[in-house]
Amino acid sequence: MKKSVKGIIGLSVLLLALGGGAAALLLTEPKDDGEKSSSTDVLNEKQVKLLIYDDKVTGTDPETGADLEGVIKTVNVKNKTDELHVIQKTTKTEESGATYTLDGYQDVVMNDTLIGTLANNANGLTSEDVIEENCTDTAKFGLAEPEITVDIEYETGTKYRMLIGDEAPVGDATYVMIDGIDTVFTVRNSALANYKKTLMDFVETTVLKAPDEYPIVNKLTVSREDLETDIVMEYDKATEDSSYSGGTTATHVMTSPTFAYLTIERSTDIITGMFGLSADSIYAIQCTDSDIAEAGLKEPFCTVTMECDDGNDYTLLLSEYFEDGSGKSCYGMLEGGNVIFVIDAEKAKWVTVQPVDIASRIFIASYVWNVPELSLTCGDKTYEFEVTRNNPDEEKEALTSDDFSTTLNGEAFDTERFRKFYSFLIKANGESFALGEEIPAGEPMAVLEFTDSYSGKTMKYEFYEKSSLQALVVADGESKFNISKSYVETMIENAENLKSDTDFKTTWK
Repeated sequence: MKKSVKGIIGLSVLLLALGGGAAALLLTEPKDDGEKSSSTDVLNEKQVKLLIYDDKVTGTDPETGADLEGVIKTVNVKNKTDELHVIQKTTKTEESGATYTLDGYQDVVMNDTLIGTLANNANGLTSEDVIEENCTDTAKFGLAEPEITVDIEYETGTKYRMLIGDEAPVGDATYVMIDGIDTVFTVRNSALANYKKTLMDFVETTVLKAPDEYPIVNKLTVSREDLETDIVMEYDKATEDSSYSGGTTATHVMTSPTFAYLTIERSTDIITGMFGLSADSIYAIQCTDSDIAEAGLKEPFCTVTMECDDGNDYTLLLSEYFEDGSGKSCYGMLEGGNVIFVIDAEKAKWVTVQPVDIASRIFIASYVWNVPELSLTCGDKTYEFEVTRNNPDEEKEALTSDDFSTTLNGEAFDTERFRKFYSFLIKANGESFALGEEIPAGEPMAVLEFTDSYSGKTMKYEFYEKSSLQALVVADGESKFNISKSYVETMIENAENLKSDTDFKTTWK
């Protein structure tokens, strides 16, 4: 190799820390006429790699072309807001590179991938351009007293310091020097962005990691200051049975403040939303009792408890919503954790969810062929049905009206007509909850009672006139829903037409 080239290599020995992989300053070969190649010839070339010909660090040996296997041990970043001390979490192996974390925060779940860029970006970065050689006025580039310094130490003990100055007026780049070398380069901003980040930017913002395979949530409880009774949702084991038909498509039911079926599209985020829940930012790490109290989590406004079938329970503590410039947010942390998160209100739905938000308005949901007994009383008239399977031991994939016999008040009745009448009944939709409302005096407009053979339960619904437009549904003696009075009137009219050939009405006002 020519001496002039070796001279350039020597000059470049300190140009380490700006790159993420190989180590080589782009060189021009000596000219054929023997003219010497100067450092100016090299440094004026664009896309100059700010790396080092040094057999102690990663790179390429300029004489042999062999890869050099250096590994960064530590990186100390000092910027406008923080000092970040990057240390190895795991060492380099044949299968994978070294991983890194922040010293002093090993008890906090950190974004190790992002932290790794503080080492990797300083080990193979390329410059955009050479701005000035032999620079004596570094202040004009923001490099006399730079806001950001990056100190790198390799496992071999080799050390370098990178100085990061002002952003260049054009080119989406920033001025950079290696301490001890008087050449100013520009480096693309995207490669330097993470050195400007605060400590909190490196904290993992996922509140609870989503598992590869979700466990069954046996029970989800929402306790809140503004709720008289907790909202409790429990797994409905009947949904595991392929022979069961009934309820709604949701796998859970509400058991408090009242029994209710759930709508799958509105309840899923409430039941399993703690998994993979992400925060917008971090309020405090390694939080103290004072931090917890200031965030309103010592006596949290809302507590969400998730009990899973894998034996793990999780409790999420949430504050009331507050305005934070971009909208509503709340503080949150896992019970027993040491990180307080700032969570967008749209994700922390437990803070405001009401039973009516997630409950299905359907309250008659038993499968028709699971109803062996049903009675409807309307004033002084009672209609009592009994439905029996013709061949109960016969195995069939699907059941039809032909598989059953029906009686109405002890007399044979058309099973298919019973099925159509029941199809009208299950269209009953509560318009709103009426929990705790006083039951009107007097007799109900109608009383519906039936047994579900699958669950073994008998349900009783009383329909009371409430106003000219509404009726009150009382389930097993407790006020439950407001419903359209027109539905009840249509139900009574259909009952009166049971023994006729008149088609049942299926709509109401």
